[in-house]
Amino acid sequence: MKKTAPHILNASTNLLGFCLVIITSLKITKFSHHSYLDEFTIGAIFCLMVSCTLSFLAIRTDKEKLSDKLENIADVLFFVALICISLAVCIVSIDVV
Repeated sequence: MKKTAPHILNASTNLLGFCLVIITSLKITKFSHHSYLDEFTIGAIFCLMVSCTLSFLAIRTDKEKLSDKLENIADVLFFVALICISLAVCIVSIDVV
């Protein structure tokens, strides 16, 4: 099986920074009370944080079976985070138009 944990870790940390910028801008503009944007973004942040942690642990562990399991869970959580970010982008697009 091809190791994707380093790629998941890299992408998760980048998207985590993006989500933190979104949350910060929502709190500054007080826009979060008008939509579900902050809920989807917080869901993405949670999934990305856990995905980062699990992918890091998958890289660091010496046990192949445990590494594969952690990597698979990190991959699923990364995908859930992508869905949350996509929904947040849809909300922003609808509010802008």
